[in-house]
Amino acid sequence: MLIKHKNALLIIAVVGLLSGCSGEGELADLQAFVADVNAKPKGTIEPLPEFKPYESFQYSAAGLRAPFSKPVDVKLIKYKDEKAKNDVKPDFNRPKEYLEGFSIDALKMVGTISLKENELWALVDDAEGGVHKVQPGNYLGRNHGRITAVDSGQIDVIEIVPDGHGGWLERPRSIKLQDEI
Repeated sequence: MLIKHKNALLIIAVVGLLSGCSGEGELADLQAFVADVNAKPKGTIEPLPEFKPYESFQYSAAGLRAPFSKPVDVKLIKYKDEKAKNDVKPDFNRPKEYLEGFSIDALKMVGTISLKENELWALVDDAEGGVHKVQPGNYLGRNHGRITAVDSGQIDVIEIVPDGHGGWLERPRSIKLQDEI
């Protein structure tokens, strides 16, 4: 009797599954939606815009003064005769010192040190984390700047810069001691 009941339950289950798969009425709304979408007019895709080819630009003001740096007071040194003025020019045969690879505006005086009596050295930060000691006679900055004096508050420098007429002129500068904040 138990076997007859199992067979009857199996037959009922198979009939139920087959009747669930025959639901054609449920697909009618899906088929109507697909037909409606296909009946709508097709859209058009706009063509890609045409890009102009890149044109390079040659920046010609790289050697000029930076527009946001402080203006420099140029004090012309007066010479007694014109021959002395024409003798001003940088020594291109001199070996360059390390601090000549930096702009003088990037260099900061951070202190002084005295190794012997009456011999004062200035400590200069090169903006890359290095601190260097300098004294009169050393060179720094990109404009052939020669240190003329060191005191406890500043470094005096004479730079040799082009005068714009094919010659050179000396320009005094100073680097003041930076106050730590």
